[in-house]
Amino acid sequence: MRAVLSTAAAAALAVTGLAVATPAQAVSPDVVVSEVYGGGGNSGAELKQDFVELYNAGAAEVDVTGWSVQYASASGTSWQVTELAGVIPAGRAFLVGQSFGSGGTVDLPTPDITGTIAMSGSSGKVALVTNSTALSCGATIGSCSAIPTVRDLVGYGTGTSDAETAPTGTALTSTTSASRAPAGTDTDNNSTDFTTGAPSPTACGEDCVVAGPPGIEGLFIHDIQGAAQTSPYDGELVLDVPGVVTAVASNRFWMQDPAPDSDPATSEGILVFTGSTPTVLVGDSVEVTGTVDEFGFSGELTTTELVSPTVTPVGTGSVPPTLIGPGGRVPPTVVIDDDQLSSFDPRTDGIDFYESLEGMLVQVVDAQVVGPTNRFGELPVVTAGAGPRTTRGGVVIRPNDFNPERIILDDALIGAGAMPAATVRDVLSGATVGVMDYSFGNFKFLATAPPALASGGLQREVTPTAGAAQLTVATMNVENLAATSDPAKFAQLADIVVDNLRSPDVLAVEEIQDNDGPTNSDVTDASLTFEMFIAAIVAEGGPAYDYRQINPEEDQDGGQPGGNIRVGFLFRTDRPIGFVDRPGGDATTPVEVTTIGGRTALTISPGRIAPNDPAWDDSRKPLAGEFTFRGQTIFIVANHFNSKGGDDPLFGSTQPPVRSSEDQRHRQADLVRSLADDLLASDPRARVVVTGDINDFQFSETMRILESTGSLANLISTLPVAEQYTYVFEGNSQALDHTLLSPELQRGRFGRPGFSYDVVHVNAEFPDQASDHDPQVVKLTIQSCFGRNCARG
Repeated sequence: MRAVLSTAAAAALAVTGLAVATPAQAVSPDVVVSEVYGGGGNSGAELKQDFVELYNAGAAEVDVTGWSVQYASASGTSWQVTELAGVIPAGRAFLVGQSFGSGGTVDLPTPDITGTIAMSGSSGKVALVTNSTALSCGATIGSCSAIPTVRDLVGYGTGTSDAETAPTGTALTSTTSASRAPAGTDTDNNSTDFTTGAPSPTACGEDCVVAGPPGIEGLFIHDIQGAAQTSPYDGELVLDVPGVVTAVASNRFWMQDPAPDSDPATSEGILVFTGSTPTVLVGDSVEVTGTVDEFGFSGELTTTELVSPTVTPVGTGSVPPTLIGPGGRVPPTVVIDDDQLSSFDPRTDGIDFYESLEGMLVQVVDAQVVGPTNRFGELPVVTAGAGPRTTRGGVVIRPNDFNPERIILDDALIGAGAMPAATVRDVLSGATVGVMDYSFGNFKFLATAPPALASGGLQREVTPTAGAAQLTVATMNVENLAATSDPAKFAQLADIVVDNLRSPDVLAVEEIQDNDGPTNSDVTDASLTFEMFIAAIVAEGGPAYDYRQINPEEDQDGGQPGGNIRVGFLFRTDRPIGFVDRPGGDATTPVEVTTIGGRTALTISPGRIAPNDPAWDDSRKPLAGEFTFRGQTIFIVANHFNSKGGDDPLFGSTQPPVRSSEDQRHRQADLVRSLADDLLASDPRARVVVTGDINDFQFSETMRILESTGSLANLISTLPVAEQYTYVFEGNSQALDHTLLSPELQRGRFGRPGFSYDVVHVNAEFPDQASDHDPQVVKLTIQSCFGRNCARG
């Protein structure tokens, strides 16, 4: 409404009183929808924003707190909700701003409430509802008007499925709105109550604001943050908190007190959530009134924020970044948390150290890269003094040390693609500055400018060439390789096989997908994927390979939906390595140990280990194969155990983290080890290799179970600690892929070792990965068999 109603008109509209449950088909006694406009920011529009205007045609003030303005499309029954708060004095308008478009030149008068609904610029439905529950009506004329909580309803434009009697009848444009005529008229007939004309929004302003509870004055950021994981003022309105803006994002900014207290445990920075583009710039000195809120998701820590802020500029200022590392604040290097978050110890607990810097402007100098830049623009680094280090520049985990000194840089403020593609051992030259934030279970250093990258010169490894009498067995996770994969991926993986692994005799592969990859079809066959991989190896100058595998049941083995990933074997056809084919292997038939011709053998080859056991539900089933080399039988088991998905994050709200995925791997380990036990019970000198992606650490319970009977020993534990890794996750170098041998294969001859083992670092440390896992290879010294009881390959 543009003007106060006449006394007579107001009295006429007020005679029915203030019945809260008055439905729309009974003339509203007070508040009505007085104007609707959906063309804000559209082509040709002057106004930048959609709006709905309300008007109190009654004789008394109406409190609309808890009411809502709702919108549905012309034919829709799904309603979007903007909740209201405040009062509307008699004879006054109340402006509800909605979505902005990309055009327009004129701002609305400051809305009394702002929503985000993108309304149609031509036709739609708007309801004024006395609660905030989304409607589901609107399919037919009168369906919404019959609901007692619908105070008023407007079907604007043409062809709307619901309205009061009939829609307004004229499609709106970017320059027209539907407005009640004359002011406040409500006959419950939209077609006669509304006219089309130029938009003329009117706001109420301070007269419509309900005075809230008094806020808390005199607080500084370090008071709000406190020496704790959460604020002592959570939920409180705080007034005129001073700070200098240090970083700005699309819907938030960070500010910091330029006059810190003397307690390093209390952060001097805080996030201010504006919900829309902030009007401040870095360097602005401001005072913020807002509500303290601990924002977060289940399983994660919360971030202390000021929400629903009122920001008042008071000048300009600056804040120097706090140095992390030698000469500044030095992070703990061993403990993430050792007290279940029951005390706050920034000097000793990594989780508390980063909390004490939450929201602050920080910097690292000459940071050392310990993990490759990932596809999310995250880059893990450490400062001098971190450890233990790998031989190639990373940091390796230990049983009670998951390296809290790692700092995860993030590109959220600099834009996708701006974080340099870094490799382990690279250095970020000079100072890298950012604000300390938290998301996705990690503290994040949000860089304010792209770091300067200096190469560390790390090269991909090449394993030594094996001797002619050695059997080389490698394992390689090919990360969702399908016949539909990019040919460049086939070529990169094949190059690793030929040039870095030196064309091993047997290659156990994990994550081979079916022929149509992640397409959700009934295809489970992977013959084309295997054949294309073998052809790529030959194209790279490698030897010809044959393969064995078993197609899984559709969508029963986990992994990418539709991909039907599985494990399999590739073996060379130009070397004296033979595969013993023994029929009967399929997706559900279990392999067992038997004796054939006096020799220990598998009942089926290839065969799956206990494929019907619940331990393998939604997980890859291991594949056992019987091979021959130089007249000897070698049993090889390819594995891809249950993933770590669902485990708590290292820096999450549950301390210590719960690794719920371990239980299934424990059962899987018991089944695989049992097959090895059976083979050695039949022949104590059986040659058994268990290899693949075990998805657990060398010091885990999973590995203890595999090694518990002495039938198998893990080779990665024979390496120095600095070399015990096959995978890099968030900067932590760790061993997830393993090769285990039976005693006969560990035994040396004539003073020479029985095996040579090598993790070949070609993937995990580099941003241009063929896979996220590093392959490994073991070279086995196999004595020739002479006589009639030798294996026939």
